[in-house]
Amino acid sequence: MKSPLATLGVLTIAALSLAACASDPSESKSASGDLTVQATDSECTVSASKLDAGPATFKVTNKGSKVTEFYVYADGDRIMGEVENVGPGLSRNLVVDLPKGTYEGACKPGMIGDGIRQTLTVTGEAAKPLSDSEELTAAADSYARYVKSQSDALIVKTEEFVDAVKAGDVDEAKTLFPIARTYWERIEPVAEKFGDLDPITDGREPDAIAEGVDFTGWHRIEKQLWVENNTEGMDVYADQLLDNVKQIVQLGQDAPLTALELAQGSKGLLDEVATGKITGEEDEFSHTDLWDFKANIEGSQAAIASLRPVLEEKDPELVKQLDAQFKAVDEELNQHQDTTTGEWTFYDKLTKDEVKALSDAVAALSEPISQVAAVVASSA
Repeated sequence: MKSPLATLGVLTIAALSLAACASDPSESKSASGDLTVQATDSECTVSASKLDAGPATFKVTNKGSKVTEFYVYADGDRIMGEVENVGPGLSRNLVVDLPKGTYEGACKPGMIGDGIRQTLTVTGEAAKPLSDSEELTAAADSYARYVKSQSDALIVKTEEFVDAVKAGDVDEAKTLFPIARTYWERIEPVAEKFGDLDPITDGREPDAIAEGVDFTGWHRIEKQLWVENNTEGMDVYADQLLDNVKQIVQLGQDAPLTALELAQGSKGLLDEVATGKITGEEDEFSHTDLWDFKANIEGSQAAIASLRPVLEEKDPELVKQLDAQFKAVDEELNQHQDTTTGEWTFYDKLTKDEVKALSDAVAALSEPISQVAAVVASSA
């Protein structure tokens, strides 16, 4: 789960008070290309609120004391782009391809709540929309086929998991939990486009407590299985999980990722590893984090594979770096898998040195991955 829970349709008092501190966008002038976002614990100032259609780069600088995130939302809180885990004093770039329309930029200090929001109005037509590029369209189509194959398996394995939970078969449910989640984690950038569906499906308990909402989804059932060693009271959560997974799969087919979203998603999957799996907090009850870890890496590799023709044309040296660093991560990770059974080592059995080695390998891959979106945005 990459992002904390968004408030489910109801603004909290805290979110309302924060939103009141957002800068008045009416003062901004029209802009295109690069924009700045100054984020503090109580403000979110985008350098322009009127933008020209086409790719835009938001340079997000956190001047507050809390870790923050920045999102660009379309209607219904559909996520057009996001950058997470921006620590105090740090800057991160977000590249988003925005067609004509009205959007919202949102900073989330503490990575909770609906965020401090500013309206963004996009006018005109891009000189050459990224979606019109034959190479980028081919990349998006290639990834859509990958998502379809993973989505089909995700529904099948989630149904098997739900059936085991509702039958009270604890051992079978425990076995199926990390297997079903493998397919989920490979394609999670698809889920993250659709507002609250991702967090209510894959949210962690501390996030639910912080938001004051019910703890649901994969990890609610995980807690019951591993802490209580039973499935009592889980039928409703199991049914909800399956319904949400099916809804996300359908939405993903109706609105597949663009090439630029794909590039951002490849980085997002890596961030999942760097900020969640590597700490062991993702699957805190089952310690099946390495199943998720591997799936995130595989999903990121699939995204890069779809973009490879574009990247090889535009920046062949970057492709070499990506290949080398993916190989290094795979080698570091794969030593923790039993090649006979396919089972991964439970995360709480890793030594500190083994965790550090994984963390270092992911950090080395993060740098070239962060360059992919800019290369894609320059390919129109």
